[in-house]
Amino acid sequence: MKRYAWELGASLALYGLVLTASLLALRGDAIGHEGLRLAISLAPMVPCGLTCWALLRQMRRLDELGLRIQFEAVGFAFAATAMLTFGYGFLENVGFPRLSLFVVWPLMAGCWGAGLALSTWRYR
Repeated sequence: MKRYAWELGASLALYGLVLTASLLALRGDAIGHEGLRLAISLAPMVPCGLTCWALLRQMRRLDELGLRIQFEAVGFAFAATAMLTFGYGFLENVGFPRLSLFVVWPLMAGCWGAGLALSTWRYR
């Protein structure tokens, strides 16, 4: 667990640094080349990939029960996120504001956490 905490923490810290640097670099029109602006805008995805890598490495370290708990939690997160985003899409038809796709990952992470709590409680 210590190794996972270190890998996850390092990737999230790097994400914060790269995100901050990319947002500062994209301020104004200092960078005129569109291709470079796109690359800088997508630069925070590299540490996001490292976060996924850390998560997958931790999943490989789990025993069968840990994997089952995670599988149920991810299944719950998938289904809950699908239902919530699909339902909200219908609410946009009656005037609710359009949401950015940036909302989906925090929603899914929250649902994953809730699913993890439920699955962990179930197998205690």
